[in-house]
Amino acid sequence: MLLTRQFRMPAFVNGHDGMLIEAQGGLLDNALPEDRVRTEVEEETGYRVHRIEKIFEAFMSPGSVTEKLYFYLGEYDGSMRVHEGGGVVEEGEEIETLEVPLATALQMIERGEIMDGKTIMLLQHVALRRMQARSGQ
Repeated sequence: MLLTRQFRMPAFVNGHDGMLIEAQGGLLDNALPEDRVRTEVEEETGYRVHRIEKIFEAFMSPGSVTEKLYFYLGEYDGSMRVHEGGGVVEEGEEIETLEVPLATALQMIERGEIMDGKTIMLLQHVALRRMQARSGQ
């Protein structure tokens, strides 16, 4: 799994150290979600993904926030790396890329190392999909 680690002020003011491990993401800024996903993955990780799959949309806190998230999965390999990643310096981004096996990422959720809701949802979706594939469903 290709994840990122970056400082998030809202987590910090809530007593966390602020360094969250997350799936890549960003604001749409009037772009199509599919286009934005590709752009954000490349900016943050340095990988240029070609095939992505939309898996679902979700309102994260519909009682208080209008934010709607678009969830995508994509495959990557070493040949898709076009630069070091790290985010956009002009936007104040300092992003570390992490590559971990799915089993490790799931353990990181259990240990409280991954606390980002969208990331937890995506990792659990991948885990469920793999379990279904193994059972032939």
